[in-house]
Amino acid sequence: MTTTTTAPLRSKLDATSVIGQVVLYAALAAVLVVFANGPVYRQLGPDQALIKLSIVHEPQRVQACVERTPEELAKLPPNMRATIDCPRERAPLVVEVDVDGQQVLRQEALPSGLARDGRATLYHRLVTTAGPHDIAVRLRDEVGTEGFSVHGSTSLDLRPAQNLIIDFDSARRVITFR
Repeated sequence: MTTTTTAPLRSKLDATSVIGQVVLYAALAAVLVVFANGPVYRQLGPDQALIKLSIVHEPQRVQACVERTPEELAKLPPNMRATIDCPRERAPLVVEVDVDGQQVLRQEALPSGLARDGRATLYHRLVTTAGPHDIAVRLRDEVGTEGFSVHGSTSLDLRPAQNLIIDFDSARRVITFR
């Protein structure tokens, strides 16, 4: 019967693996230090500002709700006899943005949902030069009209790296600039 001892071999392997882990962690820490202080990322140039259009709105219905007559109700099954018939589909949301008299954006967003009965969402980023600007925004959220139902405008002086957010307050039906 032969007995072998592995104690010296095991301690040698343990020391090697510990040294390997220390070297690996040191290399990882060095990479983290380099990239933490490393290449500087600038979202905008030194003389640029950012305009963000962010609108989430529930447009008007495509068709108005109609009250059913007693004859129409009698023709329907008992579980379908709602007195008011409201089609679910909503109009597309159309937004135009002008900066200093020039149209820089015209975007249309369809309502969400399978029946197009949800909210329409618009998000757009526009990089512009810092300085004074006249900004005009127009919004249409109904079908059958050629013009725009909501207008908003402002004149402001954008600072370098400033973010201007254009939003729509559905309750008050006004365009806000923050």
